[in-house]
Amino acid sequence: MTQEIHGTVADGFEGVREEFAAFVAGERPDYEGQLCAYVHGRKVVDLWAGTDADALYAVFSSTKGAASLVVALLVQDGTLELDRKVTYYWPEFAAEGKGGLTLRDLLAHRAGVVGTDSGFTLAELADDRQLAERLADQRPFWRPGTAFGYHALVGGALAGEVVRRATGRTLQEVYQERVRAPYGLDFFLGLPAPQEPRFRTTQPMAPTPDQQALLDAAPTGPHALGSIAFNRHAPDPTDLASLPNTPLVRAKGPASVGGVASARGLAGMYAAAISEVGEQAPLLKPDTVAEFGQFHSAGYDLVARAHKSFGLGFQTTADTWHPFLGAGTIGHSGASGSQAFADPWSGLAYGYTRRRFAFPGGAAPENNRLARAIHRAALAR
Repeated sequence: MTQEIHGTVADGFEGVREEFAAFVAGERPDYEGQLCAYVHGRKVVDLWAGTDADALYAVFSSTKGAASLVVALLVQDGTLELDRKVTYYWPEFAAEGKGGLTLRDLLAHRAGVVGTDSGFTLAELADDRQLAERLADQRPFWRPGTAFGYHALVGGALAGEVVRRATGRTLQEVYQERVRAPYGLDFFLGLPAPQEPRFRTTQPMAPTPDQQALLDAAPTGPHALGSIAFNRHAPDPTDLASLPNTPLVRAKGPASVGGVASARGLAGMYAAAISEVGEQAPLLKPDTVAEFGQFHSAGYDLVARAHKSFGLGFQTTADTWHPFLGAGTIGHSGASGSQAFADPWSGLAYGYTRRRFAFPGGAAPENNRLARAIHRAALAR
């Protein structure tokens, strides 16, 4: 039975509802997902299927977008300086040859400390301060600054420790005070206990036989760089799909993968970043958006073993996922299939969440058709 589509779209965005309905009709009967978008600070799409409007989902690495926004605000304030060495803020990070790395390179996934030799416990993965303490002592897996690779489970903790040393506040506290609370966003880095009933546990991937064959054809050794980055070499290997289903992870909200959000929360955050929302000015100035959306690492990603590109903390979404978007689009996807971004050229802010882990991981394939439909409607206005 096809899921019913709920919600509203603004005039001119009727085609987005049709595209969403067409996608959902081809999905499993138990599909759950949400889609939301703003254009120039005005909500134009608010749709969901198989769930309710207030459901919250684990958004995995889309969390890095919130962490990157905090860093961008602090750089904009002058509290952080991109070309200072990380050790200016965090002296212990100098161990094992990491002393020359700048904050700019750290944000661009060039630090080389994607994990540790022995891996992390679940308690450590949930706690950014414990992760940072372990990573400070770790010998990098490549010479810092000379190459890049996705710091999948630790990028937010590295940035967060710099934030904590510079401000005396955790990244999560700064996010709550400057971003989430002022806009009432359903995007949490640390889910409060009263919000727990809204959370929908992530469901495991359900690949087709052909998809499973593709997964089986690309195994990774237990001590390969990709395994280290995703903590699959630890004594208790991490099952990424179930990580945010752990209450401790949701409660602490680690800044790499621990965020919990609705599509409204994802899109609302990016709308606030680049546009006037209500009577509040954009969080980021155009020059800040341009700096953080500029290519800083592009080419062969040593962890992903594929072409990738990053700005400062953010993925360069127009290159990585959606080539129809404007240059300098900032955003981030999440392993379960979530996607969120802000396109400063069109004024589009986009958010998508789903419950079941998507194949093959990262932004779910449907994001391309959904984002394209919204972008097309936005340009036609």
